[in-house]
Amino acid sequence: MHKSLLAITALVMVPLGIAGCVSKTEYDKAMQSAEVQYNALETQNARLKGDLADAAKRNEELERTLAMKSGELGKTIVDLRQRVSALEGDKARLAQEVTDSNKAREEKVREVSSTYEQLVKKMKGEIDKGQVTISELKGKLTVNMVDSILFDSGKAEIKQEGLVVLGKVIEILKTVKDKSIRIEGHTDNKPIVGPLTQRYATNWELSAARATAVLEVLRGHGVSDRRLSVAGYADQHPVDSNLTVGGRSHNRRVDIVVLRRVK
Repeated sequence: MHKSLLAITALVMVPLGIAGCVSKTEYDKAMQSAEVQYNALETQNARLKGDLADAAKRNEELERTLAMKSGELGKTIVDLRQRVSALEGDKARLAQEVTDSNKAREEKVREVSSTYEQLVKKMKGEIDKGQVTISELKGKLTVNMVDSILFDSGKAEIKQEGLVVLGKVIEILKTVKDKSIRIEGHTDNKPIVGPLTQRYATNWELSAARATAVLEVLRGHGVSDRRLSVAGYADQHPVDSNLTVGGRSHNRRVDIVVLRRVK
């Protein structure tokens, strides 16, 4: 500020020195002009200092904001990396579980397929005679036996011939340790009539009694109760037409179903 005043004074004094002598009025005017310029410079200087201070303050605020945002961004990046790492761990674990599950399923399918092949080989004679059919679908194995090989008409006591056939089936099924076995009784649609109704009022009772008789044979051969279940379906699940003698003969049957065991 003082340097500016000296500079202005010098500007005023130089012409005075060159001219020699000036009037007091002219001198006063020159001094007033110099003071106005000085005041204007002072005002401008103060304004510039204020602007500079404001700029410095804004800069500090921006730096604080930037530091805060940078910290938040850094934390977000760390969190995201942790989440990515966790997700990658989950992905690897799930992939392993899928692999293990597929292997287990493949092993079970192979086991069922092996059981199927053994049964087909063991019961070739009965299959050729049409007394037994064996099917495999999506891990479920079904041994279908026509009722005539197991029971006399209208009865639920297994014949000796039927026990021989069942023995062949049980010999194979006993080697399958982790499967459930459901015995299903089926009839044709002909209602029970005559004295037989005193023992089996309907086909429901007859189908359930025959399935239970087969179950008891399996139990007698050491098949665990935990693996066994029984169902009587009467004529509700036919495999052939009930309009013909042959069709009704196919529908009168006992199915032994081997399926995945429910824990």
